[in-house]
Amino acid sequence: MNSFVSFGILPIRIMAGITLIARGLPKFYDITGGNNFFRSVGIPSELFIPIALLEAIGGLAILFGILTRIASALIVIEMIGVIVMVKLSKGFVGGYEFELLLMSICITLVIFGPGKISIENYILKREIFPKGKQLYQKTFSSNADIK
Repeated sequence: MNSFVSFGILPIRIMAGITLIARGLPKFYDITGGNNFFRSVGIPSELFIPIALLEAIGGLAILFGILTRIASALIVIEMIGVIVMVKLSKGFVGGYEFELLLMSICITLVIFGPGKISIENYILKREIFPKGKQLYQKTFSSNADIK
């Protein structure tokens, strides 16, 4: 990945991570209320804790650039569920625009990975799951050197 893309991914990854942590942690302050809210919008209340954990832990993973592709892919799935089950009927503005933006950011992170400025690259000296990048290069680059 070229340096410009790595530096471009960094603020996006950091803000996505912070945003997800900010969405996930408060859910633990009122678990009963969260379970009741989930039930009220037709989402099984058993999913409340896993979703809160996904947002908090997935946000940390994305923020620090470790297992970024996996965490981002799981967030994409969650955002699709939130849009379809809760927000779609409210329309775009004031409805699902935020979740769609977060989903788009996470799709970008699935494709490009964490970038060079990440725990994966500093500690492991490689991306843990580079296949997304290879697939992207193969699909969109006519002279990609994929090994």
